[in-house]
Order: sequence, then structure tokens, then C-alpha cells
Amino acid sequence: MTDLFAARSQMAVSLAFHIVFAAIGIGLPALMLVAEWLWLRTGHDVYLRLTRAWAKGLAVFFAVGAVSGTVLSFELGLLWPRFMEVAGPLVGMPFSLEGLAFFTEAIFLGIYLYGWKRVSRGAHLAAGVVVAVSGAASALFVLSVNGWMNAPTGFIPGEAGSAPVIDPVAAMTNPFWIANTVHMLLAAYMATAFGAAAIHAWKLLQGRDTEFHRRGLRIAVVFGAVTALLQPLSGDVTAKLVAREQPAKLAAMEAHFETGPCAPLRLGGWPDQATGTVRFDLEIPCGLSLLVHHDPDAVITGLNDIPADERPPVAPVHVAFQIMVGIGTFLAALGLWALVRLTRRRPIHQPRWFLAALVAAGPLAFVAIQAGWVVTEVGRQPWVIYGVMRTADAVTPMPGLVVPFTVFTLLYLFLSGVVVVLMRRIADTEGFDEEAA
Repeated sequence: MTDLFAARSQMAVSLAFHIVFAAIGIGLPALMLVAEWLWLRTGHDVYLRLTRAWAKGLAVFFAVGAVSGTVLSFELGLLWPRFMEVAGPLVGMPFSLEGLAFFTEAIFLGIYLYGWKRVSRGAHLAAGVVVAVSGAASALFVLSVNGWMNAPTGFIPGEAGSAPVIDPVAAMTNPFWIANTVHMLLAAYMATAFGAAAIHAWKLLQGRDTEFHRRGLRIAVVFGAVTALLQPLSGDVTAKLVAREQPAKLAAMEAHFETGPCAPLRLGGWPDQATGTVRFDLEIPCGLSLLVHHDPDAVITGLNDIPADERPPVAPVHVAFQIMVGIGTFLAALGLWALVRLTRRRPIHQPRWFLAALVAAGPLAFVAIQAGWVVTEVGRQPWVIYGVMRTADAVTPMPGLVVPFTVFTLLYLFLSGVVVVLMRRIADTEGFDEEAA
């Protein structure tokens, strides 16, 4: 294993681990707020129990996410010093703002967790609102950095011996800033909601048909359904930005090799980058041109017109994109079915096939998030800063990077096991506390 591959693998494992906790840290406060608002509005004790159960889960995920996020910040400097040398003056501001949002979230999460019967009900709900808004703000600032890496703005490299011209505000407000944030926030809300629904559906399938699980399932499914149905709209906006700013990534996502009009939309398939062909795919004639430009005759740049040393790996990007879209379609279909059934005043906890589908939907939603980040990060290769710095030029010259990669991978596996054990205990007790009741 080369040092470059070890460094990239360590970042990939760290990001894959952290994104789960970050997504839940963003999504779970929203579910808590809905449950607490329903408790304040109706006075039903079951909503209080749901709120406290989800709050306990948030405490676990927030704590582990804080650790993994801190590790990532160190890895940026230790593994990619040349990247930080160029990017540091530009990404320092959004990272500082993210730190402020994180500390705000931590303070008000403490008030939320330990403020029961110590602050007024209105103040307690307000603390939860601050937690939810701070989590979303953290995502906004972090994703502005990622957006800049994909479409660097506010940066003009200096001539020999002169400093570059930088504009941190222009860098933060890059073309991908808002679109990526909306897409990630919807993904976080959707995955968290379907994850919670999966737990409640599993308990119902086991015969624990209690009001706690029925009400929890209803809140989670409705929340997940709305976000799953909004996500394709966000994805369409993001894809159009990719087509404009990163034509090589779009071509890899769609396994599109030949430049020309009436570009087909491919469903499935396995691309062969060496021969420029795709096997086992289903083509929709002119579909890609229509989706990107709303014109069947629009020309889409193919990979064959991009220099060979600037093409991303096609197979992992295309397959990950298909996985993300496929799972998203499945979740949207489940959500639509549930909403239709609820509008007809029919319960959603009785069809066992639907409960079984929700049990599968929980983990699949997080698989979709992981697949989306594969598309984003691998699709940018070979660039760490698109069009400015290659990943191979950004890695540290320090040898032996396979050692920290192995150590951190084992650490993340251990932490994952700890989280699973803790969450099972919370789920088994339903978060019920006699004092809280």
C-alpha cells in the first residue's frame, strides 16, 4: 500500500464514520422538537417519553461525533499539509464559524439534556431549537469548504515569488455552497427519520405493539417521507451545478464517454473505462440532455474529450451514484405510500410488509449518504482542489502512513461497537424514566 493510498484510505474511513454521526446530530434534534411540541400541545406522556428517548440517543451520537470530527481536523493538517498551505487562508474562516456553531450546539444541548424541571417548558423547547439550528449551521460552514474544493473561487495563484490573491468570503460563497448544504441537510433529516422508523418498526414486528412505538413510527415516517420527496428536487439543482462546474464528474456519474447531443440517461450498468463502454445498462434516449439542459439536443461532454490524467475513476463513481439514486427512489416510494395511507386515515403500523420495508430502509438511507459522498469525493479526483492542486501533490512526505490508517480503522470499529451497544440499551428501555413520566 502506497502512502498516498493509505492517506486517502484513512480520510475515507474517517469521513465515512463521522458522516453517520454528523447526519444524526443534524436530524435527531428535529425529531425531538416535533415530539416535544406535540407533548406541549397535547399533554400526552408518550410524546415526552419519545423526546427523552431520542435525546438520549442524540447525546451518544453527539459525543462520538465530536471526537471523530476533531480527529478529522487533525488529519487535514497531518496528512495533507500542502493542501492546508494553499487552502488554510481561505477555509480558516468557515472552519472557525463551524467551531462557533459547534460550541453553541454543545452548550444548548447541555441545557436541553439537563434542563428538565430546571427551566420553563418554553425555554427548554427554545434550547432544542438552538441545538437544531446550530447543527444545520455547522453543516453549512463545513460544506462551504467542500464546495470550494469542488469549485474554487476567491483564489488567484500568485506569480513566482508573490503571494496569492485571496478572498475568504468569495471562497465560502462558492457555487456549490447552498446547493450542497440543502442536499446534505435533506439527506441527514431523511436518513435519521428512516433510521428511527426502522427501530420502531422492528419493535412492532417483534410484537411490542405499544403506543410509544406507534407514535414514534408515525412521526419518523412522516418526517422521512417529506424530506425523501423533496430530495430529488435538490438533487436536480446539484446535478445541474455539477454539469456546469465539473463536467468530468458528471460524465463519470453517468458513465458518459462520447461527447454529443441527445445524451442517454443510463440506469444501472457497469462501465469499462479502458474501452469506453457500459455493460448491463438500460438507456433512456436523450434522457441526460433533457435532465441537465431541458433540451434533447443539448451537448453533454463525454469522458473521451477529457485528458486521460484528469478523468475520475468511472466505475466507483457511476455505481455509487446509481446506488444513491436507487435508494432515494425506494425511500420516496415508501414515504409516498405512507402519506397516502395516512390521508385516508389508515394506520401505517399494521401492514407487516411495510414494517419490514422500513427496517431495511433505515440502514439503506445511511448507505445512500455514504454513496453520495463517494460521488462527491471520488468524482473530484485526481484533484484535491479542482483544477488547482492534485491529490498526489497535497499528501505529506512522511512515510509509514499505513500504520495510522490501521490504528484509526480499528479504533473506529471499536467505537462503532460501543455505539451499537448503547443504542440497543436505549431502544430496549424505550427511554422510559419514571421520574420523567
